[in-house]
Parts: sequence; structure tokens; C-alpha cells
Amino acid sequence: MTHVVTENCIKCKFTDCVDVCPVDCFREGPNFLVIDPDECIDCAVCIPECPANAIFAEEDVPADQVKFLEINAELSRDWPAITRTKKPLDDADEWNNVPGKLEHLEK
Repeated sequence: MTHVVTENCIKCKFTDCVDVCPVDCFREGPNFLVIDPDECIDCAVCIPECPANAIFAEEDVPADQVKFLEINAELSRDWPAITRTKKPLDDADEWNNVPGKLEHLEK
């Protein structure tokens, strides 16, 4: 089992979750974070830290977000680790809770 970052993180990229991760399993892209499924230990401490409510345990991923299991696995192979909180994207609050953001994912 792993945890998964889902669509609502796109164009927000809040990093509150990163500081609490005991195994540094988050990876950073231009406008999105992912969790490396091979590194995640399922501790769940990241879930309540996410201001966008974009992190789920694998078994709790909403049906319309299941594609993010594959997206997290794929992108975590190429993106660098992020281990400290950074400032969110400038317009993160405007994008938080906007549906249909997958087309804006920058790889």
C-alpha cells in the first residue's frame, strides 16, 4: 500500500506534507508533487497536513482519481526528492479546489 497525491495538488503544490514525511518519499515537479510508492511507508502523517486535501491512502483514492496511482508511480521515477517545505505556487489559493486540472499537469 502507498499514499497518493491526486489532482487537486496540480497548480497549487502546497508542500506542508513534505516536512512531516519520515522517509522523504515526496518528489517535486514544476506544478505538482507525487509520492514515490516504493518509498512510502503508509504512515499517513501527510494526509492531515495537505491544505488541498489531495493526499489519500491507496485504498481511499476516489474513483475519479485512480489514474493518479499510475501518475505518482511514473513521475516519481524522474522527479527529484523534496525534503523541506517551500512556498506554494503564487496562485495556489486560486487553483485550490478547481476541478479538471489534469490538463495543466506539467511533466
